[in-house]
Amino acid sequence: MTLTSTRSRTLGAATTATLTLTLLGGCGGGNAATIPDGWATLDTKSVSVGYPEDEGYDPQPAAERGRANAAVALKEEKGVRTGMVSVQLDFATGVSDAGEAAAAAGAGIGLGATRKETRDVRLAGAESARDARRIDYEFTSTGEESTPPKGTRMTGVVVTGVDSRGTPFAIRLNAMKSWLPPAGLDTFTHSITVK
Repeated sequence: MTLTSTRSRTLGAATTATLTLTLLGGCGGGNAATIPDGWATLDTKSVSVGYPEDEGYDPQPAAERGRANAAVALKEEKGVRTGMVSVQLDFATGVSDAGEAAAAAGAGIGLGATRKETRDVRLAGAESARDARRIDYEFTSTGEESTPPKGTRMTGVVVTGVDSRGTPFAIRLNAMKSWLPPAGLDTFTHSITVK
Protein backbone atom coordinates (compact mmCIF):
# COMPACT_ATOMS: atom_id res chain seq x y z
CA MET A 1 0.00 0.00 0.00
CA THR A 2 1.30 3.44 -0.89
CA LEU A 3 0.26 6.48 1.09
CA THR A 4 0.93 9.95 -0.25
CA SER A 5 0.59 13.24 1.55
CA THR A 6 1.34 16.91 1.63
CA ARG A 7 2.18 18.88 4.73
CA SER A 8 -0.72 20.68 6.22
CA ARG A 9 -0.76 24.44 5.89
CA THR A 10 -3.49 24.49 8.51
CA LEU A 11 -1.28 22.82 11.12
CA GLY A 12 1.58 25.21 10.33
CA ALA A 13 -0.71 28.24 10.65
CA ALA A 14 -2.19 26.87 13.85
CA THR A 15 1.31 26.37 15.24
CA THR A 16 2.28 29.95 14.47
CA ALA A 17 -0.93 31.30 16.02
CA THR A 18 -0.56 29.17 19.14
CA LEU A 19 3.09 30.07 19.66
CA THR A 20 2.27 33.75 19.19
CA LEU A 21 -0.49 33.56 21.82
CA THR A 22 1.90 31.70 24.12
CA LEU A 23 4.52 34.43 23.82
CA LEU A 24 1.94 37.16 24.40
CA GLY A 25 -0.02 35.52 27.19
CA GLY A 26 2.44 33.10 28.75
CA CYS A 27 2.14 29.33 28.45
CA GLY A 28 0.14 27.52 31.07
CA GLY A 29 -1.91 30.38 32.43
CA GLY A 30 -4.74 29.65 34.80
CA ASN A 31 -7.29 29.80 31.98
CA ALA A 32 -8.16 27.26 29.31
CA ALA A 33 -5.70 26.63 26.50
CA THR A 34 -6.30 28.27 23.13
CA ILE A 35 -7.52 25.80 20.51
CA PRO A 36 -6.41 26.63 16.93
CA ASP A 37 -8.96 27.21 14.18
CA GLY A 38 -10.05 23.93 12.62
CA TRP A 39 -9.37 21.97 15.80
CA ALA A 40 -11.87 20.39 18.19
CA THR A 41 -11.36 19.08 21.73
CA LEU A 42 -11.51 15.80 23.56
CA ASP A 43 -12.94 16.62 26.96
CA THR A 44 -12.58 14.41 30.04
CA LYS A 45 -13.05 14.96 33.78
CA SER A 46 -9.31 15.59 34.22
CA VAL A 47 -8.12 17.28 31.01
CA SER A 48 -9.19 18.58 27.64
CA VAL A 49 -6.93 18.42 24.61
CA GLY A 50 -7.16 19.72 21.07
CA TYR A 51 -6.95 17.63 17.94
CA PRO A 52 -6.92 18.69 14.26
CA GLU A 53 -10.49 17.91 13.25
CA ASP A 54 -9.99 19.61 9.89
CA GLU A 55 -7.19 17.12 9.15
CA GLY A 56 -9.57 14.18 9.40
CA TYR A 57 -9.24 13.18 13.06
CA ASP A 58 -12.56 11.81 14.39
CA PRO A 59 -13.51 11.18 18.04
CA GLN A 60 -14.27 7.53 18.80
CA PRO A 61 -17.26 6.27 20.78
CA ALA A 62 -16.59 4.52 24.09
CA ALA A 63 -17.14 1.10 22.55
CA GLU A 64 -14.35 1.71 20.02
CA ARG A 65 -11.66 3.34 22.15
CA GLY A 66 -10.94 0.51 24.60
CA ARG A 67 -11.18 0.38 28.38
CA ALA A 68 -7.82 2.05 28.96
CA ASN A 69 -8.71 5.28 27.16
CA ALA A 70 -11.01 8.02 28.44
CA ALA A 71 -11.04 9.68 24.99
CA VAL A 72 -9.62 8.96 21.53
CA ALA A 73 -9.57 10.68 18.15
CA LEU A 74 -8.28 8.74 15.13
CA LYS A 75 -7.19 9.72 11.66
CA GLU A 76 -7.80 6.91 9.18
CA GLU A 77 -7.06 6.83 5.47
CA LYS A 78 -8.21 3.89 3.34
CA GLY A 79 -8.50 1.75 6.44
CA VAL A 80 -5.03 2.68 7.74
CA ARG A 81 -4.71 4.48 11.09
CA THR A 82 -2.23 7.27 10.31
CA GLY A 83 -2.73 9.31 13.49
CA MET A 84 -4.16 9.02 16.99
CA VAL A 85 -4.78 11.29 19.97
CA SER A 86 -5.65 9.51 23.22
CA VAL A 87 -6.25 10.37 26.87
CA GLN A 88 -5.67 7.86 29.66
CA LEU A 89 -6.76 8.63 33.22
CA ASP A 90 -5.88 6.98 36.50
CA PHE A 91 -3.58 4.58 34.64
CA ALA A 92 -1.17 3.90 37.53
CA THR A 93 -1.38 3.58 41.30
CA GLY A 94 0.73 5.54 43.75
CA VAL A 95 1.35 8.40 41.31
CA SER A 96 1.42 11.82 42.97
CA ASP A 97 3.29 14.12 40.56
CA ALA A 98 4.24 14.67 36.91
CA GLY A 99 7.56 12.84 37.24
CA GLU A 100 5.94 9.70 38.61
CA ALA A 101 3.24 9.90 35.93
CA ALA A 102 5.92 10.21 33.24
CA ALA A 103 7.77 7.17 34.59
CA ALA A 104 4.58 5.10 34.51
CA ALA A 105 3.47 6.33 31.07
CA GLY A 106 6.98 6.06 29.63
CA ALA A 107 6.94 2.34 30.27
CA GLY A 108 4.00 2.12 27.89
CA ILE A 109 5.70 3.87 24.97
CA GLY A 110 6.80 0.50 23.66
CA LEU A 111 9.85 -1.54 22.86
CA GLY A 112 11.74 -0.25 19.85
CA ALA A 113 10.71 3.37 20.43
CA THR A 114 13.47 5.97 20.61
CA ARG A 115 13.03 8.73 23.16
CA LYS A 116 14.11 12.04 21.69
CA GLU A 117 13.59 14.40 24.62
CA THR A 118 11.99 14.58 28.05
CA ARG A 119 11.20 17.95 29.58
CA ASP A 120 9.05 19.75 32.10
CA VAL A 121 6.15 21.80 30.71
CA ARG A 122 3.48 24.07 32.18
CA LEU A 123 -0.07 23.52 31.01
CA ALA A 124 -3.08 25.80 31.02
CA GLY A 125 -5.74 25.21 33.64
CA ALA A 126 -5.87 24.54 37.36
CA GLU A 127 -3.03 26.33 39.15
CA SER A 128 -2.40 23.36 41.44
CA ALA A 129 -2.01 20.92 38.53
CA ARG A 130 -0.20 22.79 35.76
CA ASP A 131 3.18 21.06 36.11
CA ALA A 132 3.55 18.27 33.56
CA ARG A 133 6.20 16.24 31.81
CA ARG A 134 6.53 15.85 28.03
CA ILE A 135 8.26 12.92 26.34
CA ASP A 136 8.96 13.10 22.59
CA TYR A 137 9.69 9.83 20.83
CA GLU A 138 9.83 8.06 17.47
CA PHE A 139 9.16 4.49 16.42
CA THR A 140 8.70 2.31 13.36
CA SER A 141 5.27 1.01 12.41
CA THR A 142 4.83 -2.76 12.50
CA GLY A 143 2.13 -2.66 9.83
CA GLU A 144 -0.19 -4.64 12.13
CA GLU A 145 -3.71 -3.81 13.34
CA SER A 146 -4.50 -1.19 10.66
CA THR A 147 -1.29 0.78 11.22
CA PRO A 148 0.81 2.24 8.35
CA PRO A 149 2.94 -0.16 6.29
CA LYS A 150 5.76 -1.91 8.12
CA GLY A 151 8.84 0.30 8.36
CA THR A 152 6.95 3.62 8.23
CA ARG A 153 8.55 6.11 10.62
CA MET A 154 6.17 7.44 13.25
CA THR A 155 6.52 10.31 15.70
CA GLY A 156 4.82 10.86 19.00
CA VAL A 157 4.56 12.80 22.22
CA VAL A 158 3.08 11.91 25.59
CA VAL A 159 2.24 14.63 28.13
CA THR A 160 1.74 13.41 31.68
CA GLY A 161 0.77 14.90 34.99
CA VAL A 162 -1.72 14.78 37.86
CA ASP A 163 -4.97 16.77 37.84
CA SER A 164 -6.21 18.96 40.71
CA ARG A 165 -7.95 15.95 42.31
CA GLY A 166 -4.81 13.80 42.21
CA THR A 167 -5.76 11.69 39.17
CA PRO A 168 -2.82 10.89 36.87
CA PHE A 169 -3.25 11.51 33.15
CA ALA A 170 -1.32 10.61 30.01
CA ILE A 171 -2.17 12.34 26.73
CA ARG A 172 -0.62 10.93 23.55
CA LEU A 173 -0.32 11.94 19.94
CA ASN A 174 1.08 9.46 17.41
CA ALA A 175 1.25 10.16 13.69
CA MET A 176 3.27 9.39 10.59
CA LYS A 177 6.47 11.41 10.89
CA SER A 178 6.26 12.69 7.31
CA TRP A 179 2.84 14.19 8.10
CA LEU A 180 3.62 15.90 11.39
CA PRO A 181 6.32 18.59 11.60
CA PRO A 182 7.99 19.06 15.01
CA ALA A 183 6.10 22.33 15.54
CA GLY A 184 2.87 20.30 15.39
CA LEU A 185 3.88 18.55 18.60
CA ASP A 186 4.20 21.96 20.27
CA THR A 187 0.75 22.99 19.04
CA PHE A 188 -0.67 19.78 20.48
CA THR A 189 1.00 20.35 23.86
CA HIS A 190 -0.24 23.95 24.02
CA SER A 191 -3.83 22.77 23.38
CA ILE A 192 -4.03 20.92 26.73
CA THR A 193 -6.00 22.24 29.71
CA VAL A 194 -5.75 20.40 33.02
CA LYS A 195 -8.68 20.56 35.46
